[in-house]
Amino acid sequence: MRVIAGTARSLPLKAAEGDNTRPTTDRIKETLFNMLQSDIAGCRFLDLYAGSGAIGIEALSRGAKEAVLVENARAALAVIKDNLAFTKLDSKAVIMEQDVLSAINRLAGKGVFDIIFMDPPYGKDYEYDVLNALSHSDIIDKYTIIIIEEALHVPLDYINECGFETIKVKNYKTNKHIFIRLKESE
Repeated sequence: MRVIAGTARSLPLKAAEGDNTRPTTDRIKETLFNMLQSDIAGCRFLDLYAGSGAIGIEALSRGAKEAVLVENARAALAVIKDNLAFTKLDSKAVIMEQDVLSAINRLAGKGVFDIIFMDPPYGKDYEYDVLNALSHSDIIDKYTIIIIEEALHVPLDYINECGFETIKVKNYKTNKHIFIRLKESE
């Protein structure tokens, strides 16, 4: 696993040991950031369920102004800190050592994020609670792009019910990225 492009290009990244995290593969990460290319420079990026920190680090390497990485697994937090220090991107990153819903509450009143990426454990429906929390939070607006990584076969039928609309879906062999944003008020 490595940084694909930007100031930290080609630098290797560590992953937490064990099977509690599933780092996004380099190929999928490259495809994701190619789709976000015009939105990254100068953005505020929120990485929920950050794991190794690879997605937030990629955003910073490609020119994001700031990345907030949320993770509560102790082993993963150590890896995130090491990866940020190694890539020399730690000055632009904020690590929140807590669960995602608490982090969303703590971020209230501290500005809007341009891009939010969430990669929760697959098939657990954690997205439902997170989307409900986001839909009532001031950390997003109608321009915020939210990307959910989930297993390919898992339906996320409640996106609309939570107040969001799907903009794009990118399917891979075993997983997918769903791009959503707040529904326009009718």
